[in-house]
Amino acid sequence: MSHKKHPTPPEIVTCETVARSKLFTVESLSLHFSNGAQRQYERIKGGGRGAVMIVPITAENELLLVREYCAGTHNYQLGFPKGLIDPGETPIEAGNRELKEEVGFGAHAFSELKVVSLAPSYFNAKMHIMVASELYPETLEGDEPEPLVVVKWPLEEWPKLLEQEDFTEARSVAALLLLQIHLNLEA
Repeated sequence: MSHKKHPTPPEIVTCETVARSKLFTVESLSLHFSNGAQRQYERIKGGGRGAVMIVPITAENELLLVREYCAGTHNYQLGFPKGLIDPGETPIEAGNRELKEEVGFGAHAFSELKVVSLAPSYFNAKMHIMVASELYPETLEGDEPEPLVVVKWPLEEWPKLLEQEDFTEARSVAALLLLQIHLNLEA
């Protein structure tokens, strides 16, 4: 497999904020590419802190998932616990905090599966996907508007998760498939 040299990124001629809300800042970029092409792009400015997604595995070989309301699709989705990394936190500290807030467990062991991006054409956001094991019961107060439904899923039945109508969030699907590779699971 050949790895070609990366192209030179375009020059950002101008960058200005065109919209702002409580959650998002939209920037307009005027770009000049090395071949002479000029384009306008828009992007959502990232907070720079990153986020975590945790795949918790219990001593009974069960995956812990949460079913929570998603405003973007106006429905409930089944997925792995996740959240933003708070200022000063490491990804593991954030992962442990989110686990305690969302599923009522902490973890003694974490393994990072991969750092992924989401829609990199529009966002500069990174998510650390980690496996958590050696769980212990501990709860922290979260910021969710309603209690999350915790769903236990037998690890050996992981392929059936892909058949669930409410398990569609791309990062959760990626996390499940990365877990399969990490643990060398059979389908």
